[in-house]
Amino acid sequence: MTAMVAGPVTEDVVLDLLGDVIDPELGVDIVNLGLVYGVDVGAAGVVVRMTLTTPGCPLGAYLDDEVGRCLAQLPGAPNVLVDLVWEPRWSPAMMTGEAKRLLGWSR
Repeated sequence: MTAMVAGPVTEDVVLDLLGDVIDPELGVDIVNLGLVYGVDVGAAGVVVRMTLTTPGCPLGAYLDDEVGRCLAQLPGAPNVLVDLVWEPRWSPAMMTGEAKRLLGWSR
């Protein structure tokens, strides 16, 4: 687990923390998998717009909890909302090169 974060809460800080949220089925973090579509930081808190690999993914509640756990390290413990979206539909093309390498998909 990452230590408590100091300084202003920014999109980059949030994305860095979300790199600790690992999809237990794939063993790769949700950022490199391309599941995080956006982060909004405002006075009301942090909104993480993300998706799952499939609408029937049984890990939705788990990943939601893990996002909240990771972002609890933010200064001032802002409100965190996970906005689960289905558009655009996730595809393996959204993964980073690092995720593909970790999954053995790179040549």
